[in-house]
Amino acid sequence: MKKLMILGGSRYAIPVIKKAHELGLYVITCDYLPDNIAHKYSDEFCDISIIEKEKVLTAAKDRKIDGIISFACDPGVVTAAYVAEKMNLPFQGPYDSVCVLQDKGRFRGFLTENDFNCPHAGSYKKIEEALTDIDVYNWPVIVKPTDSAGSKGVTRVENPKGLEKAIQIAIKESHNGEYLVEDFLTFDGYHSSADAFTIDGKLVFICYSDQLFDPEADNPYTPAYIIWPSTMKKKHQNALSSDIQRLMSTLDMKTGIYNIETCVSGDKPYIMEVSPRGGGCKIAELQQMAYGVDLIENEIRMAVGMDVKDIPQSGCDGHWCEMIVHAGRGQSGVLESVTVDEDIKKKYLKVIDLSVKPGDYVYPFTGANRALGDMFFRFSTRDELREIMSKSKEWLHINLI
Repeated sequence: MKKLMILGGSRYAIPVIKKAHELGLYVITCDYLPDNIAHKYSDEFCDISIIEKEKVLTAAKDRKIDGIISFACDPGVVTAAYVAEKMNLPFQGPYDSVCVLQDKGRFRGFLTENDFNCPHAGSYKKIEEALTDIDVYNWPVIVKPTDSAGSKGVTRVENPKGLEKAIQIAIKESHNGEYLVEDFLTFDGYHSSADAFTIDGKLVFICYSDQLFDPEADNPYTPAYIIWPSTMKKKHQNALSSDIQRLMSTLDMKTGIYNIETCVSGDKPYIMEVSPRGGGCKIAELQQMAYGVDLIENEIRMAVGMDVKDIPQSGCDGHWCEMIVHAGRGQSGVLESVTVDEDIKKKYLKVIDLSVKPGDYVYPFTGANRALGDMFFRFSTRDELREIMSKSKEWLHINLI
């Protein structure tokens, strides 16, 4: 029986574990949090921090694994690539290329050096380093850790007076102590976050989304709604797809899933992030329902050396919205219930997956890790979607004690 090691034990790993079991695999989950929900579904739990590469490598060798992934778990991606390369296992690409993709500072440098559109940016380790560079940026700026995901530690800074505090927030959320400062881009339309797939370096499936934020949330830069298909102009989608293919070729990427974030600003398309993993927020699961493509199964097949199935570049069946369920600004307390009005549930709601239960404590929505769960909705038209989702605070009830 082939063995698959999955780094991370959040609920986002559960569908991967279930699919791996359907394929007849033995699944080992690994992180330093024994109570994480996914460990209850795997065949074996390995109690090791996923950012400790050598310890994970030793555990992988001891267990004679056939593949390793870090699905929807950003901190484990570099470790997974490292273990794969050391054990000659399949992975999306070379370890060095994965390190470029996973470090926001190095990635911005790569984009600039290879003539991709890129906002002016700089990465730093010490607070005072950025404070001496305030004249090189076009304010406002965004400050973020170079190695975190889920919008943790991200702050928009209007002027240099607020820079030091934002840096402190970013460093606190960083694993390596580094942070990035970059010009704030005003979007033409919406930011996009979606999962794509390559086979032998060729981009075989890609789609784009509209990622909306909740201005009333405690962190207004954490995604609150993701909508498919995107309203991005086709010329920009085509340009981005071409650029992403060039990026894959330049970095010698191979086969696998990627979470890709893009945007358009000033009529110029930008690749903002490319991570060789499935995206959080159950993106691959929604895309399977909307586009009919099973990227999760193919990612597992790639990882353990099984034949990858063909993935058609399909269109979106209807109009879909993923709502990241979250508390309102300043809202916190013990959860009593989360309910949806019956007419909305019957007409539009397709999936509800809450990560909380009555009695759990609800925190303000400061990052993706403070989400209460996800809901998938399907609509016939974008106008219908817009009308219903704009009234979500009327039909979604988060009741706290």
